[in-house]
Amino acid sequence: MKILVTGATGQLGHDVCRELSDKKIEYCGMSAVEMDITDREKVQDCISSCHPDAVIHCAAYTAVDRAEDEAERCRAVNAEGTQNIALACRQFGAGMVYISTDYVFPGTGERFYRPEDPTGPLNVYGQSKLEGELAVQELLERFFIVRTSWLFGYHGNNFVKTMLRLGQGQNEVNVVCDQVGSPTYTKDLACLLCDMVMTKQYGVYHASNEGVCSWAEFAEEIFKLTGVSTKIKPVLTSQYPTRAVRPLNSRMDKGKLETAGFSRLPHWRTALRRYLCCKTDQ
Repeated sequence: MKILVTGATGQLGHDVCRELSDKKIEYCGMSAVEMDITDREKVQDCISSCHPDAVIHCAAYTAVDRAEDEAERCRAVNAEGTQNIALACRQFGAGMVYISTDYVFPGTGERFYRPEDPTGPLNVYGQSKLEGELAVQELLERFFIVRTSWLFGYHGNNFVKTMLRLGQGQNEVNVVCDQVGSPTYTKDLACLLCDMVMTKQYGVYHASNEGVCSWAEFAEEIFKLTGVSTKIKPVLTSQYPTRAVRPLNSRMDKGKLETAGFSRLPHWRTALRRYLCCKTDQ
């Protein structure tokens, strides 16, 4: 089995490559410089030369607020770039794992979204990722679409790093308390993706660390575990406007993982503790 990983130097892609290496699975890691996924010919050349059995597609445009002003660029990467990957996978007979997001849902109510539930993105980023999903489903039969949320890892920017930076020298930090979801440690998600790609249990899945919290609760746990004395002030989304509208409810039902024989990820509090306390685990 040989795997090609896009976005190999990114937060999730780096951990996927490391996990494949640990599992002694042959892989080709492609950075954005090595393979511009918006260039269809370049994508075909790279996949042709690597000749993988499957592609784990981690490359993405993830600047949610900036995407509102760079909609064309965001769509070029997340929608058209993903289509380019899917076309090449079809051409060369490779399977595909596409990383999607909770932002494909409108985030209303308090129920847990199931994989088969109707979508309805609220922002440009979510719409572009949904268009990527549709391209994969239209072009391929052997695919995994894995929706995840609130990623944090050692490589790249994330909420944990932002909170630790804001906690330095400030007495109080405002954090929204009415957006609820599940933080996801990239190392845990990478392990699942590498297990998943070795199977034929194709389909659409939800995967995040277990448990749910608000961003404010997540921030409180970060400060608690690191001994930061800065106070978290919970605020409503309406009091903290952002360029992109974000879903209030990002709860996702992950029961399909167990049905297909995959293990659920550890609880987010356990994952956060490992991330913060065991840097060698990164």
